[in-house]
Order: sequence, then structure tokens, then C-alpha cells
Amino acid sequence: MGKAREVPLQIMDHEVKEENSGELDAGHRSSAPGIRGHIWWIKMGIYSFFVLSGQTTATLLGRLYFEEGGNSKWMSAFVQFAGFPLLLPFYCISLPKNFTTDSIDTDRPPAVTFAFLYVSLGIIMAGICLLYSYGTSYLPVSTFSLICASQLGFNSLFSFFLNSQKFTFFITNSLILLTISSALLVFQPDDSSDSKKISKGKYITGFLCTLFASAGYALLLSLTQLAFKKIIKRNTMRAMLDLIIYQNIVATCLTLVGLFASGDWKVLSKEMEEYELGKVSYLMTLIWIAAGWDVFTLGAVGLIFDVSSLFSNVISTLGLPIVPVLAVFFFHDKMDGLKVVAMLLAIWGFVSFMYQHYLDDSKSKAKRANATQASQASTSEEVQI
Repeated sequence: MGKAREVPLQIMDHEVKEENSGELDAGHRSSAPGIRGHIWWIKMGIYSFFVLSGQTTATLLGRLYFEEGGNSKWMSAFVQFAGFPLLLPFYCISLPKNFTTDSIDTDRPPAVTFAFLYVSLGIIMAGICLLYSYGTSYLPVSTFSLICASQLGFNSLFSFFLNSQKFTFFITNSLILLTISSALLVFQPDDSSDSKKISKGKYITGFLCTLFASAGYALLLSLTQLAFKKIIKRNTMRAMLDLIIYQNIVATCLTLVGLFASGDWKVLSKEMEEYELGKVSYLMTLIWIAAGWDVFTLGAVGLIFDVSSLFSNVISTLGLPIVPVLAVFFFHDKMDGLKVVAMLLAIWGFVSFMYQHYLDDSKSKAKRANATQASQASTSEEVQI
């Protein structure tokens, strides 16, 4: 009778694992059966805060760098990776066992595969950030934000083919709202004197660079999610840090080579001397840009790690309307109705996406509850027999 009792329990456990495996393949990652509760939502809140705060801070400071006398595109790209040593203390953090889970497949590829992965992602990152640097320096903030919003569409496409992302009504609604939110920013007037000095050639260059960077960033997110599933196969904090730090090392080396090969390093001392806010402010601006992108990367990879690349991009797109709003306070830009509407639409889109995850969570809990009840009922019948 003992063996007979074990059979239905094993069958129910196998069904639950298959359901959870399907959720992972669809891009809706959960921690493990029964764990996706308060801890999961707290993690999502922390990662989302990292993405929004890091992206907003780094973007505003990046604009400040160019407005106050900075001119090196390679330096702007370099500082986006050079802050990776700030993440090393996270290796010392010992997380509770229920904070992350290990994948069922524990077979790890050889070290050469990991090296190829980190180098490839690092090269892509370096190219993306250099293109973004050109876009930031050549385009008005409103136009730059609009083009960056296109990464959500690119990411939806890549997620569908590379990550088997399923699109429900609420996810589609969220994507539309967030895209419209950022698109509205193009209709706001840009009164900055710098935008009037940009030539048509530089404007077109900035437009194309930002567009290609947005497509590249969307591809990078989908490839990162695919790498966690197919190559890394470990849902641990250390695996996440390894990915971030090693690819940042590769990108740092490449941008450093570019900085010297382009000759930009020769004018850095002059750039620092002529920086309108002073030498100390020049150094602090670069340092905090590096720290801001570190925080952003940690949050973005964390969201990919626990949810999906599309969700990570949704949070990033949510932050695009925040930059023009904060620019009102820090750069004395004008505040108009379009910025307010853009912010409200972004919040609406975010709530729609989170509601879908709430529905998924509720459905998963109901399935587990039904499986448990069926198992208990089966056990009770066998005991009576």
C-alpha cells in the first residue's frame, strides 16, 4: 500500500514540474513551486527600482557631461562599463536558499563556451553604448527618448523568436501604452540652444546610431535570457554577477582601446580644465555615471534572470518619460501637458504588465492547490481501501 500511495504523488509532482517548465519557456519565470510569493515580488520591486533609478541618474548625468563641456564619445561609452569593480562586494553576499533556485539541468558547458559567451556579449555591449553616446550628443532629449522606445518593439520581435514569448491581451496593451508614452515626447518642443546648433548630417547620424543601438540592445536582452536558459543553467546570484562583470570587462577593454586609438585621450586633460563645473565635478560626473549604469545593469539582468527580457525592457521603457520630467527640475526644461500624459500612460502600461504577472501567479497557485487536493484525496481513498 505504501508503494501505491507514492505513485499518484509522483505523477502529480511530474505534472506540476511540466507546468512550471512551460512557464519558463514562455518567458514568465518564477522562482519555484510555492516560492513565488512575497520574496519574489520584493525582488521584482528592488530590481525595478535599480533599473529606473540607475537609468535615470546615468542618462541625466550623461546629458550634463555633454552640456557642460564634455565631448568624447569614447569616454562616454567607457564609463558605462568601467564601474564594474563596484559590483565585486556582491560576491560576498550569502543569499538564503529560497531566494534563488538551481535549474533542473545541472550539466554545465565547458569553460570555452562561457568565454565565448562573455566576449560576444561584451563586444555587442561596447558597440551599443558607443552608438548611444553618439545619439546622446547629436539628438535632442525628446527625439532620443522616442527612438529608444523602439527597442521595446525590437525586443518583442526577438523575444517571440528566441525566447518563445507568449503575448496576452494585457502584455500587448502594456507594450502599446509604453510605446505611445515615449512617442508623445517627440511632440514636445525642444528649446535647448544646443539642438539648434546641430547640423543635418549630425542629426541623421545621431538618429541612425540610436536606432541601431536600440535594436542591438533589444537583441542583447533576448540573447541574455537565452544564455541563462541554454548555457548558464544556474539561477544563482554568482551566475548573474559573473555574466555582468565578465562582459563588462570585455566592453571596458574595447572602449579603452578605442579611446586611445581615436586620440580622444590626448584632449581629456584639456576637457577637464575647460569643464564649466570644474575639475572635481568633471570627475564626479563620470564616476556617478559609471555607478548609475552599474545599478541599472544589475537590475536589468536581475529581471531577465527571474522574469524575462521583455519584462526587463518594459521597466526600462517605463523610465524613458521620467527623464524629461526630472529634466524640468535639474535642467530647468519646460513642463507641459504632454510630459504629464506620457508619464500617466507609462504607469498605466506598467500596471497592465504587472497585472498579467499577477494573473499568472494566481493561476499557478490554483493549479498547485488543485494538485495538492487531488493528491490528498487519492491518498485518503487508498487508506480507506
